Amino acid sequence: MSNGVFDLLVKGGRLIDPAQDIDGVRDVAIANGKVVAVEPSLPAQQAKRVLDASGKVVTPGWVDLHVHVYWGVSHYGIEPDATCLGRGVTTAVDLGSAGANTFPAFRRFIMERARTRLYAFLNISSAGMISEAVGENEELRFLNPELAVRVVNANRDLLMGIKVRVSRSYVGSSGLEPLSRARQAADAVRLPLAVHPNDPDGTLGDILSSLNAGDILTHCFHGRAQGILDAEGKVRPEVWDAVQRGVLFDVGHGRGSFSFPVVERALEQGLVPYSISSDLHTYSLYGPVFDQATTLSKFLYLGLSLPEVVRLTTTNPARAIGKGDTLGTLKPGAEGDVTICELVEGRVHLEDCEGNTRVGRQRIVPLTAVRNGRVYRAGRVRSSI
Repeated sequence: MSNGVFDLLVKGGRLIDPAQDIDGVRDVAIANGKVVAVEPSLPAQQAKRVLDASGKVVTPGWVDLHVHVYWGVSHYGIEPDATCLGRGVTTAVDLGSAGANTFPAFRRFIMERARTRLYAFLNISSAGMISEAVGENEELRFLNPELAVRVVNANRDLLMGIKVRVSRSYVGSSGLEPLSRARQAADAVRLPLAVHPNDPDGTLGDILSSLNAGDILTHCFHGRAQGILDAEGKVRPEVWDAVQRGVLFDVGHGRGSFSFPVVERALEQGLVPYSISSDLHTYSLYGPVFDQATTLSKFLYLGLSLPEVVRLTTTNPARAIGKGDTLGTLKPGAEGDVTICELVEGRVHLEDCEGNTRVGRQRIVPLTAVRNGRVYRAGRVRSSI
């Protein structure tokens, strides 16, 4: 902070920052891209710019742990700024769109140019998720742990882990060998392994037994074969074992991985996800996902409190990528990332991936995102790519 002047002051909002156990009216001051003060009242005359957040909800910048933004290369890819930053997400994690051979261009032409802060998990397939016609793990020659390790080690500022999809449609006759090779790479770089588990060539227990504390099972509420519930609708014992070991269960909504009946039964039994993510991509952007805010609103309907929903899109995903000290919180010294939203009362139509619908009474509407002290209005962020 130079000359005692704030670059930006977010004033008068209800600050919800679970990492600091704050839920109350606070002012947030940012200077040189960092949070410098959080107080019940800070003088507006000391700020170059003031955002009046009175009557609004102020949170740390949202972190979406599962998106696909390799626009122009991956068939899943969408442009990140309008769909992430323009909808309240200041930090997004691309979960496996790029592999070792396709990551350099992803870094140069997407990640380094986006206004949204982007991190990624590297796909164990060196090609990544480029084709709809061929599963990336069908050809084992593309699954080279040594190559993945070299690329991660050269890009540790942006690569946060290894990703593998083990669905039959993506592995062909490879079975669980892709999982084994991804485990090898993740262990070598000492970073988390994220697994897409839907319809595996094996059991959910086989997958979970390969996961350690800090690893991520995304799509945790899908309604397909080998889900978290057994035939009687009970959470499987191996799921509880994994939770106890510290495996992180992530929502990863997407086009086919979120079932209201599954999540309702799971929550009734006390299984709450570690993080809420959208799995936003080409095929989910126009429904049923739309954006992270809609995904968060579904969990308000499902009975989570607003502070808990905020935790699952700020504190927890930031910690999952090892950034809990600088992202997902507004403590002084953290990145100057803020999401301002409002809680709108009224009927809201909510849909899962199986055609099931629910009617909620509240929805979260993002209004403004601040990344490193720079202000972006919802719906007005254009792509910089």
